[in-house]
Amino acid sequence: MRILVTGANGQLGNEMQVLAKENPQHTYYFTDVQELDICDKQAVWTYMAEKQIELVVNCAAYTAVDKAEDNQELAYKLNCEAPKQLASAAQANGAAMIQVSTDYVFDGTVHTPYTEDCDPCPDSVYGTTKLEGEKEVMNHCEQAVVIRTAWLYSTFGNNFVKTMIRLGKERDSLGVVFDQIGTPTYANDLARAIYDIINKGIVRGIYHFSNEGVCSWYDFTVAIHRLAGITTCKVKPLHTAEYPAKANRPAYSVLDKTKIKTTFDIEIPHWEESLKQCLIKLGMKNEE
Repeated sequence: MRILVTGANGQLGNEMQVLAKENPQHTYYFTDVQELDICDKQAVWTYMAEKQIELVVNCAAYTAVDKAEDNQELAYKLNCEAPKQLASAAQANGAAMIQVSTDYVFDGTVHTPYTEDCDPCPDSVYGTTKLEGEKEVMNHCEQAVVIRTAWLYSTFGNNFVKTMIRLGKERDSLGVVFDQIGTPTYANDLARAIYDIINKGIVRGIYHFSNEGVCSWYDFTVAIHRLAGITTCKVKPLHTAEYPAKANRPAYSVLDKTKIKTTFDIEIPHWEESLKQCLIKLGMKNEE
């Protein structure tokens, strides 16, 4: 299969490149804005026709949650308009599409895991634009899969895990919110799930994927420091109100993964096991 992966320089895009070596049966076109500007409709349509793309995996997005509140136009362009063009071009070429979305399509006011049947109710520009992007993809491509994920981290780029390691080494104390609950997602695990979907065959629909288990950002940080062997920094729990941010965060955004596990026969590791694997790749001392 001829596969286009956009946003190839991001966390998920990089993991897709790593795992491509384990899936050599496909032909890959890994692009970022330098190779293909997905906001350029003509460029998207021309590229997909010329390369005879059979599947698009859109890993590109505007993910700066707070900045999106002030850059609504750019967030809309990248998170909604660009996926629409990718989906439309895919449909015109008889191709399928996998769109990556977010837990931010929910406001996080419930206290049971969100299923795909729950009504979306975003409470931020980022969440709103990502939800609109989901709708455009499902409306414009018959062979479409949307995967909502959460708390993504990896060995690539800047992310929460790397930041907590750096701050843990620099400071003797660190405050982290304890009243936002969710599940970390190792981008390598998400990439593996995407390859499972590709290889087993697209089943149209919206799916949820994160690692198994539940924690707060505070719990996550404590685990990062423990597993990385950082003992000189005391992690203190903070209320969200003590850490003001421009965009609202979901207080509870645990995703129910039953649908993706049963549809594609996918096994998902617990978040702490995946964190260990990531830290090993980062060369960190593993305490367990």
